[in-house]
Amino acid sequence: MSENEHAFSGPSTAPIPVTGFDAAGIHCGIKPTGAPDLAMIASPTACRAAAVFTQNAFPAAPVLYDRELLRTNPDGTHAVVINSGNANACTSAEGNANARRMAESAEKCLGSTDNTAFVMSTGVIGVQLPIGVVEAGIPQVAAELRPDGWEDAAAGIMTTDVFPKWASSQAEIGGSTVTITGIGKGAGMIHPNMATMLAALATDANIAQPLLQKALASAVSGSFNRISVDGDTSTNDTVLVLTNGAAGNAEIVEEGADYEAFLQALTEASAELAKLIVRNGEGVTKFVTIQVEGAVSDGEAHQVANSIAKSPLVKTAFFGHDANWGRILCAVGYSGATVDPNKAHLFIAAGQPQDNNAELQLVDAGTPTDYAEEDASAIFAESEISARVSLGLGEGAATVWTCDLSYEYVSINAEYRT
Repeated sequence: MSENEHAFSGPSTAPIPVTGFDAAGIHCGIKPTGAPDLAMIASPTACRAAAVFTQNAFPAAPVLYDRELLRTNPDGTHAVVINSGNANACTSAEGNANARRMAESAEKCLGSTDNTAFVMSTGVIGVQLPIGVVEAGIPQVAAELRPDGWEDAAAGIMTTDVFPKWASSQAEIGGSTVTITGIGKGAGMIHPNMATMLAALATDANIAQPLLQKALASAVSGSFNRISVDGDTSTNDTVLVLTNGAAGNAEIVEEGADYEAFLQALTEASAELAKLIVRNGEGVTKFVTIQVEGAVSDGEAHQVANSIAKSPLVKTAFFGHDANWGRILCAVGYSGATVDPNKAHLFIAAGQPQDNNAELQLVDAGTPTDYAEEDASAIFAESEISARVSLGLGEGAATVWTCDLSYEYVSINAEYRT
């Protein structure tokens, strides 16, 4: 499947500008193709920041830099600058120095003080960042900053992505309209905690930093940690949110109705970005929603859904239009969650759960139903599919978004550096 034949396309609506924020994306010279490879999001007003990072034991230099910046200056940052084409990962002391130089260059161009810019990188691991090229490009991308530059910024952070990804959401909080807009990238090495993905979000909400961090952790749990393309977890994963408080709402300083409204909007934008990452997965031809219900807890439901979502045999069955439901139950069985085979039910449907399409039950209390194989195969042939597993043991439920595994995925990753 070529890029032009990719099963899914990008966002259907334009990003909504966020009061007081500008964004831009350009080609600075990292990618030999001439494709965009540098992006910036900035606010002249000092921002509060929150972030969630990879759990990989080989964190990239930008992750190390950003963790320390978040620890020392969570209330006074101005920008994030992101390059693609080079991950600056596994690059030792030189890579750490280059991450700092990248941040310092952005701070100089923006006229802000030290330790006020976050950095992110994505691309090939184990190659030193061409810092001279990046430093030369940062003044250029800063000069392009504008309120409606989000689409360009999204293009600037792509690697094997087929289309740029952005999402926006809004909420009414204390009589003010709060806006959240973010960009994301990711197509391969995608799996919870987190995956080879970057996301940078900006909001004009006025919210205390500890609550911003709490909201982001919750939003990530319900979005970026609910997707899987191939089961790999990268060195660079970062989700960052900056807020400048320009919406003018009364500061959110405790949990309550205003906090819940903000959390819902942040989760909505995060979930949309997460779904776009799955739809843009390398070689993806199917977008699959896995729902698990009736588990003994939400945690065990998530455990089961993840087991199904990352199974190569399940994913190849979706790719081949083969309703081999035994692979799904097998993944349920080895998930480590509590399971009673005599209480398990399995349903599939075309489309997504919100489409309310008629389900086809394949398994009833651990026993195959008298379904027509051609009906099941027709559902597996759809580009969007839902699978629902009911365990009959409790109230636990979870949803995970995943995809198929195709020949094209192998081709892309076999030739990634060549």
